Formats: sequence, structure tokens, C-alpha cells
Amino acid sequence: MSESTTAEPAVPGATPTPTTTAQETTSDVNTDTGAPPPQPGATPTAPTEPKPSATAAASAPTPTTKNEKEPQNDLTKKFTDAEWKALKAFRSQLPEIFSEAYADEPKLKNEPTKIWGISVDPSNPTADARVSVVLMKFLRARSLNVAEARKMLTATLIWRDVTFKVQDALKEEFPEDVYGKMAHIVGKDKEGQPVVYNLYGVNQDANAVFGDVERFLRWRVGVQERTVMQLDFETVDQTVQIHDYANAPSRTPESKKAATLASSIFGDHYPELLSKKLFVSVPTIMTWIFWAFKPILPSATFAKMSVVGPGTETIKKALLPIIDEEEIPTHYGGKLDAGF
Repeated sequence: MSESTTAEPAVPGATPTPTTTAQETTSDVNTDTGAPPPQPGATPTAPTEPKPSATAAASAPTPTTKNEKEPQNDLTKKFTDAEWKALKAFRSQLPEIFSEAYADEPKLKNEPTKIWGISVDPSNPTADARVSVVLMKFLRARSLNVAEARKMLTATLIWRDVTFKVQDALKEEFPEDVYGKMAHIVGKDKEGQPVVYNLYGVNQDANAVFGDVERFLRWRVGVQERTVMQLDFETVDQTVQIHDYANAPSRTPESKKAATLASSIFGDHYPELLSKKLFVSVPTIMTWIFWAFKPILPSATFAKMSVVGPGTETIKKALLPIIDEEEIPTHYGGKLDAGF
């Protein structure tokens, strides 16, 4: 966003200032200096420039830059001029957004709240550059449309703190024999982004995993929160997801519903946090799973997804362009002891 100032254009329809005529210069007051005209025979004196008043000097605009008096980090320094412009407009609306989101929770209206581990203070959002990175996620997800980003953030605050209660989900304990081996947040990609592996074939009891859809969603959101909380929002602000369908049980109505709802939650409330998503060990006959996501995901998110067939070498070959061999789990032919 360009913060340089330009002269104000003439306002269409405004009444022009009358031009002084030759006759009017014979009046008793000099129109340029405000002093009486010189008398005949008097020694002329050079007119003096009027000094600006203290009030006028105080009200004169001061040039500013887009990051004046604002902390920066590696990610905010990459914001474009258009993004800065949208961000400043968006941040100015935070008090209203909080008031709307927490209309039924008066104590939360003026208090900071955590989004992905970052404390967002509606009254002082410029104090931490990471807050700007978080807010930019919502703006980019809505093509820098401030009004639409506002709707998205408002809905996310309501979902996080009022209806779903994410912080409570993080504290919940889930059956170890059901979910204990299904998710592993291990290693980094070549850009330092955390990688999470979701193994859907380690538990063959689909009813135990998906039968209680609400419980599955709360567990899955907990995994997502722990993953994004590994982001520092200073140099890294996205994650890599690997979904492994090796030996996955047949899909059930409950598993389909759970997958649809989870995708909707992540699309609505975790915008622009995904760098890459790979579906691996997917039999050719089951590639329809990949296309099933297309109608419910933004096109930009769908473009980050790819399907990889079964086999250690096939998966390793797909992972190597984005993850160093030392960071690839041994399960996929790499050198990282990931515990699965």
C-alpha cells in the first residue's frame, strides 16, 4: 500500500475563487500582503511573507510511511502496498468485529483473544507484527475485500470462542486406543514448515473413529490447532499435511460426514494456512476421494492438493521435492525416526 500523499484534486461542482481585476487593485489594501499600498513618493519596501500561525503549523499533515511506528517481521515486510492498505482498514474495524462476535459475551468484547496461539488485542493490533500476519490470512482468503474478510473473522471468533470452544477442545482427552496413532506432527519441509501426518489405516474400526462425529471433529481440530501453533508467524505461516490412506477401512456415512464437516471447518476458520496437502497410498479406484473435496474447497486450496499412489518409493519420490530426506519419516523411505 502506498502511503505517499498527493495533492487533493479540485472538487467537481465547487464554486471557483473570483479572480482579482485591475480595478480591484486600487483598493486601500494590498491583496497580496494585506498592507496598505505605498504612498506617492515613498520608498517602496519589499513585501514580507506572512508567517504561518502556530495552529496552522500544528495542523499541517506529516508524511508517513506504511510501517512507521509499527513493528515488522520477515512476513509483514513482504506485504504489498495493496495488502497494507486493506490491512489498516481491517484493523481499524477490530473493536466493532469483537463487539459483533461477542454480542452475547460482554466480557470478551474488549479482551484479547488467541487465534492460532497469537494474542489479538482489538484495541492495540499494531503492537505485535504477528497479529498483522494472522489478519492478513483472512484478507487474502477474501481477495483483500475488507467487508468479506470482516464477515469471515467474525464467524471465526464466534466459532472459536462461543460455539465450538476451541480452547476447551485442546484440553479434552480422547481415547488413546482410537486416536492415539492416527496423527503425528513431525519434521519440517524445506521451507521450515511443520508437517503433520494423518494415518487413516492404523485403526480399522471406522465406527470407533467416526461414529461420534462431534468427538472426531473436536479431536481433529485439536490436531490442527497444535500444528498451527508451531508456526511463529514471523518467518513461517503455513503447514504441510500428509493424509495416508494405506489400509484405510471402507468409508461409512459417518466418515463421509466427518470429512465434509472437517473440510468445511478448515476452509472457513483456518484460511491460508495450508502450503501443500498430499493424499498418499490412495488406490487408483479411490481417487474419487480427492475430487470429492473440490466442490467444498476454495480453488486456491484445491490447487495445493495432490494424489499419490501406494508404495514407499512412490511416496518418497513425491515427498522429496518438498521435504529433505533427513526430514522424511523412515516409514516412507526417509531418515527421520517419526515413531510410526
